[in-house]
Amino acid sequence: MLCGYARTSTTDQTAGLEAQQRDLKNAGAEKLYAEHISGASASRPELDKVLDYVRDGDTLVVTKLDRLARSTSHLLQIVECLETKMVGLRVLDFGGSEIDTRSPQGKLTLTVFGAFAEFERALMLERQKEGIEKAKRLGKYKGRKPLPDKKIALVHELREKGVACTTIAKQAGISRASVYRIIGN
Repeated sequence: MLCGYARTSTTDQTAGLEAQQRDLKNAGAEKLYAEHISGASASRPELDKVLDYVRDGDTLVVTKLDRLARSTSHLLQIVECLETKMVGLRVLDFGGSEIDTRSPQGKLTLTVFGAFAEFERALMLERQKEGIEKAKRLGKYKGRKPLPDKKIALVHELREKGVACTTIAKQAGISRASVYRIIGN
């Protein structure tokens, strides 16, 4: 059985998710798993479900490699999990061609290109960091706007009343991390 997995980072990318699902169906995927979740997220429930579901003789199909794994080591963990279950991995768009890990060449190519993808991501993050630092030096990067004094006062007021941090965050319309930062814990 061909099982497809599609992922986009945000719900704003609905068209991208739909395109992936279309391409997976056109490739013959009989069962689809899809989610809107960051690749960096520690938990990806639909990926976990498809990895749990596939069995001997199945093939996991993805449109692109970056939709599946967040790093080379993560990719290799997924491939190892699939191999243990005797399941192949097929990437539909791998630099303009398709790749399948059921062949030794496919597995080698996937590993090498996974390393290159991780390297490129690291370079991109480094360039982004340099850009932010330069913008800060030029006074163009101010960071996040501070919370309004009213919200800060509300946090202190609710905390003094013994309200839980999660409830405070919901009532103030801010994150729990912001609540903890304000109250100093």
